Amino acid sequence: MPRSVNHVASRAKRKRILKLTRGYYGARKNVWTVAKNTWEKGLTYAFRDRRNKKRSFRALWIQRINAAARLEGMSYSRLMGALHANGIEINRKVLADLAVNHPEAFKAIVAKVK
Repeated sequence: MPRSVNHVASRAKRKRILKLTRGYYGARKNVWTVAKNTWEKGLTYAFRDRRNKKRSFRALWIQRINAAARLEGMSYSRLMGALHANGIEINRKVLADLAVNHPEAFKAIVAKVK
């Protein structure tokens, strides 16, 4: 008896992954094994970088807060310590946004903890 192979499903699977690799360079877009490896590696990069994005944004917020705090005569670490000591619960994302877009509100916060 001849071997039965589900060509419909296997071709559909290949077409789906090759469609996902459109726009890649060279053989990465049309050679099945290369495209599959590239696509899988892209998934691992995406997984890793979803976590790295959080790290990068936190670093950016800290730099912005530090720059704005130094304009007010305080360092970042002293400002954050004073905020915690005075019981002001404000996260770095909001504090960085205030520092960039609403400097008068940031000055008021710094004046309150000085």
